Amino acid sequence: MVFVKVREGESIEEALRRFKRECERNGIMQEIKRREYYEPPSIRRKKKQAEARRKMRRRMARQNRG
Repeated sequence: MVFVKVREGESIEEALRRFKRECERNGIMQEIKRREYYEPPSIRRKKKQAEARRKMRRRMARQNRG
């Protein structure tokens, strides 16, 4: 849960900006986008495997460079 106290003399716009920044830091926006629609477990597994393959390819490419 993200809390932002409005400081003395601070405008609502500034407080809102700080709130949005805190949400980004805590990964709340990513979580909202991820939960935007239902994703079956099979699709989740496929995405996770694809991500793992992509990371492995990147690691191998870096090792081969030098």
